Amino acid sequence: MTTMRDVAHRAGVSAKTVSRVVNNDRYVSADVRERVEAAIEELQYVPNMLAVTFRAGRDAAIGVAVPGVADPFFASIIDAVEREASKRDVAVILTTVGWEPSHEQRSIEAVLKRQVAGMIICPVGRDMSYLRPWQKRAPLVFVDREPGKLNADAVVQDDVGGGRDATRHLIAHGHRSIAFMGDDTYTGVLRLKGWREALDEAGLAHDHVHVGEHDVETLTAAMRRVLAAPDPPSAVFSSNARFTIALISALQRLRRKDIGLIGFGDFPTAAALKPAITVIHQDGDAMGRFAADRLFARLDEPDRRLRRRTVLPVSLVTRASCAMPGEKVRGGHG
Repeated sequence: MTTMRDVAHRAGVSAKTVSRVVNNDRYVSADVRERVEAAIEELQYVPNMLAVTFRAGRDAAIGVAVPGVADPFFASIIDAVEREASKRDVAVILTTVGWEPSHEQRSIEAVLKRQVAGMIICPVGRDMSYLRPWQKRAPLVFVDREPGKLNADAVVQDDVGGGRDATRHLIAHGHRSIAFMGDDTYTGVLRLKGWREALDEAGLAHDHVHVGEHDVETLTAAMRRVLAAPDPPSAVFSSNARFTIALISALQRLRRKDIGLIGFGDFPTAAALKPAITVIHQDGDAMGRFAADRLFARLDEPDRRLRRRTVLPVSLVTRASCAMPGEKVRGGHG
């Protein structure tokens, strides 16, 4: 099969220049465009992104699978992917898989059966080996979480480092007993690890852990239990925005305004609350752009060597929710 590199070699240009010609980039000179188009015609090269168009008689498309679109983080990933795809006149077929692994395979394969050119996936389950046969037909790029039992491209964030930074921030405010509230997902476990590492380096205990459901009733009961312990926590690290939002309601039910709170993942009302919620920020836009770039790179040049796993940094957004009772928070941040 003729590749973009073959065309580039024949035309005496770089593969990137061939990609620009294929995508009708106006910044390619007329003589270069003519040479590339002649090479394409001579070698009968069909760009991978357009192969679906010629085979199936419809526009090329890529698939995107996320747990849900209500989560601002996943919504920003989708927006970024759609922007990058639109630059190539490529459609995006979106599916939501929910949080139950049992629904995941059916939803993802339903998109792959539509002969998409490739797919960007945020996995929920721990075993993605069912995608091996599909991987031979279309490149797959995973976001937010690495695929279990499958060797594929993945772009993730620094979950352990974010958990560590969040806990260190609470410790810096004087908190010495800090609870963890989260789930048992791949990312949740990594953030729990970061929490433990920060407590270990400070010589503090990590006794107060809830790993389970995130509904308000469950978290109210969990907070009531840890607050009744001999060494009750003065602060909580929440492993994701869904937990953070539910924890705010749980603490309101318990009428506890003296508990510090920091969450992994920002959400629209976090800055407007009283106190405003300090968070570890995940850059969904950067993750979506990187995933789309990686997918298109695989499609443009299937034989190109690319790093399989890329870790993007996270950042601390300081607000007011981490202060100790009576602490004067400088500039309203904590």
